[in-house]
Amino acid sequence: MPRSSDRLTRATLVLVLAALTMVGPFSIDAILPAFDVLSTDLRVDDATVQQTLSVYLTSFAVASLFHGSVSDALGRKPVILAGGALYAVASVWCALAPSMPVLLAGRAAQGLVAGAGMIVGRTVVRDLYDGPSAQRFMSHISMIFAIAPALAPIVGGWILGWGSWRTIFWVLAAYGLLIVVVAGLLLPETHPPAARIPFRPRPLLRSLGSAALDPSVLRLSSAIALNFSALFLYIASAPAIIVDHLGLGARDFGVLFVPLVLAMMVGSFLTGRLVGRVRQGVFVLTGFAVAIAGSVFAVAYQASVPEPETAWSVVPAATGALGVSLVFPILTISLLDLRPRERGAVSSFQAFLSTLLNAVVAGAVAPLVNGSLVTVALVSGAFTSAALLLWLWHRRSHQPPPTPVATPIEEPTDQL
Repeated sequence: MPRSSDRLTRATLVLVLAALTMVGPFSIDAILPAFDVLSTDLRVDDATVQQTLSVYLTSFAVASLFHGSVSDALGRKPVILAGGALYAVASVWCALAPSMPVLLAGRAAQGLVAGAGMIVGRTVVRDLYDGPSAQRFMSHISMIFAIAPALAPIVGGWILGWGSWRTIFWVLAAYGLLIVVVAGLLLPETHPPAARIPFRPRPLLRSLGSAALDPSVLRLSSAIALNFSALFLYIASAPAIIVDHLGLGARDFGVLFVPLVLAMMVGSFLTGRLVGRVRQGVFVLTGFAVAIAGSVFAVAYQASVPEPETAWSVVPAATGALGVSLVFPILTISLLDLRPRERGAVSSFQAFLSTLLNAVVAGAVAPLVNGSLVTVALVSGAFTSAALLLWLWHRRSHQPPPTPVATPIEEPTDQL
């Protein structure tokens, strides 16, 4: 039986790491209800406002290549603390922006540092735990992290009620400072000096390049990226879905995001309870099947009714969230286990690939398809199906090294 102090330490670590991973969703989702206000205040069109997502995600993707590798060299905690402090500064920059070009530059700066906590936090989990324990721990983080996508747009809508879009960025700046304080006081350093790679650009780039060129890493990273992009398409299209298709207002984003988060929490709970009891292959297949079923239902329903009802229109996003939460912990731990000595580099590459794809979804795919809920469902289902095919390819191609079998050592005989 674990001691109560051990349970307290584990719970504290879950909360700290979940808070770190929530920076990304809050940076994306909190400003969604402010799109119309931004368009009017800064005198730009909707497509330009949409670039506040794609610019943020693009810089996030580029910086993701380095957060994990730098943490392999300097340790996990310094990277997390520096990232939180710089995120607060970038958020202040956005809050004071007088024009859209300045705001976009501030969003780019936010993206450069916002991923430090999320990427390095995943690596901390794998530093501390192995096998089913790591997957269970990751599912606990995912369950708490799932609150962020629903809470962020709701909080953003509330802030607009008593402040402005600039106030949202002031709140994000305060959150960055809170991360620095909490991580500084409660987060342990899990990457000792003896295990670190010297901080020289060439070895770090070589480590990153080696991970990126590993076919198994590339397949699993792509599967994770495509799987989440199926859900992110609904998140990036939320202003169009809520306002244009469902005829709701800036304070009604919870209609879409609350079911989405509840589904993610259920999936993370199930993963935590059933990991180690159900075969990984069955679990992952179930997650993919749930998400694809939601897309099939959405296409059939939206194509058959002239005026879609709100309740049924959020089903595909919720089933997609459930599928992602079932698949993500297992695929992430499997990915980090491919190259144990370069987990930071692997985590960085996966985050880069996923965020870059999300930037394309936010900046190009969502504006192109969100005029029709049928098209949104079709593209989302295509993302999930591609992720499933890549995972099946990985399962067939990657054979883990066999466990060495100990052979008896013959005792020396006395020849005298």
